[in-house]
Amino acid sequence: MRIASLSDFLLQRIDRTLDAGGQRQPVNRQIYQVLREAVWSHALPVGLQLPSSRYLALELGVSRNTVTYAYEQLISEGYLETRAGSGTFVADTVPDRIAGAANAAPAVPPSRDEVGLSQRGARLVGQAGVNNVQWGAFMPGIPDVTLFPNKIWSRLQNKHWRRSRAELLTYADAGGYLPLREAIANYLRVARSVNCSAGQVLITTGIHQSMDLAARLLGDHGERAWVEDPCYWGTRSVLQSIGIETVPIPVDGEGMQMRPADLLQPPRFIIVTPSHQYPLGTVMSLSRRRTLLDYAATQRAWIIEDDYDSEFRYASRPLPSLQGMDAQERVLYMGTFSKTMFPGLRVGYLVVPKALAPVFGTGLSELYRGGQTFNQAILADFMVEGHFASHIRRMRMLYAERLHLLRDAIAQHFGGSVATTGGEAGLHLALCLPQDCDDLAICQEAARQGLTVRPLSRYYMDARSARRGLMLGYAAVPSEQIGPAFARLAAIIRAYWPAGAAPLPTS
Repeated sequence: MRIASLSDFLLQRIDRTLDAGGQRQPVNRQIYQVLREAVWSHALPVGLQLPSSRYLALELGVSRNTVTYAYEQLISEGYLETRAGSGTFVADTVPDRIAGAANAAPAVPPSRDEVGLSQRGARLVGQAGVNNVQWGAFMPGIPDVTLFPNKIWSRLQNKHWRRSRAELLTYADAGGYLPLREAIANYLRVARSVNCSAGQVLITTGIHQSMDLAARLLGDHGERAWVEDPCYWGTRSVLQSIGIETVPIPVDGEGMQMRPADLLQPPRFIIVTPSHQYPLGTVMSLSRRRTLLDYAATQRAWIIEDDYDSEFRYASRPLPSLQGMDAQERVLYMGTFSKTMFPGLRVGYLVVPKALAPVFGTGLSELYRGGQTFNQAILADFMVEGHFASHIRRMRMLYAERLHLLRDAIAQHFGGSVATTGGEAGLHLALCLPQDCDDLAICQEAARQGLTVRPLSRYYMDARSARRGLMLGYAAVPSEQIGPAFARLAAIIRAYWPAGAAPLPTS
């Protein structure tokens, strides 16, 4: 390319170079970007001498500083090089050892089928349960964040900003902010009968990180974990992504149903939601709890107790934790503030046996580099000053009212034709459907009509035992919208009601 043609090359392109917002960029940036792309794509050959900055500025009708900026930036990034007494040249950006291969086989962006996911990566994405919609009727597992006491939180936040303590803005100590760990330990001892001290409490970003930490530090690739079937989709995803084999154990009215064949093959982990089984809502019986604890102690298995939303119990007081019954220290207890506060806070906790506390604190810092100490300090004050307990009491009353409204709506449209489970606690209930009813199709049609429900059958690992139904969250639905929203959902259910099932009452 001749020097004169380089000027033409730039003039043809710089006026068309726009930024992401559709605005014209400064000319010096345009020259830099056009030349960089030309070097990278070999439109400007290696060794080509570029005109002097003075000459090129004259040809383009811009100041010399404009061209100098582009040249200097390209030299610093390795696209151009200077030679003493000779000028500026296009640098060789392709190593000799791969130049031939690069010229022979130009790079082609991978297709959708060739993105190179690992087997477990493909499995993780293929069975993902995440949803882009996180609010409204009838998204399960979401609290009403519009009623969070923002003014109180803001006051506490401003207090800490005024103090401007450096330790709140750097990485967290191993285990997290100590005053918050103390507040959580005090709360759990009273509200959940958890036996723990602050030193056993680790602050995490939520249930997923707590489970990931426990499985990584206590389990090896290929070891087995019993999981409830059905169970929370995140449980399977976390365990399988780090090479832990998940073994489905069916759930009945008393919780995890350990069969003789299962007992003959002891697992490394047993993952349970004993206080409010997810998603069916059953409570593990006392006899099952004792059996599970005795078995774990005998077989040296670790029980991971997921106590995700037991604060919201409407018919009776919250049930004591399984951890509080554990005399052999085989239970790791995990909880989250996502349901009691707001999901965006991303604060959870893991309570480990005393012997594990030091190594888990080290592992937490080594793997994840804990932070968010500032938010942890605000949350600690929020709990110590009594705002947390007040907020839970207020929301428990509201959610009980919304649960009652949803049950009334179900009875109005279906009478006794459909059953529900899990309505005594938590933020959702499961609406049971006939086995030949396509719950996935119902959910897809509901999404097209602006409703968010989840198919119960997708929470099962063993498709042969999967029950059909819908997961209905009510906590994040304004009370006055529950009836009208369910009327729309009821119409969709009727459209998919199987012909061979018991007829529904007329609406």
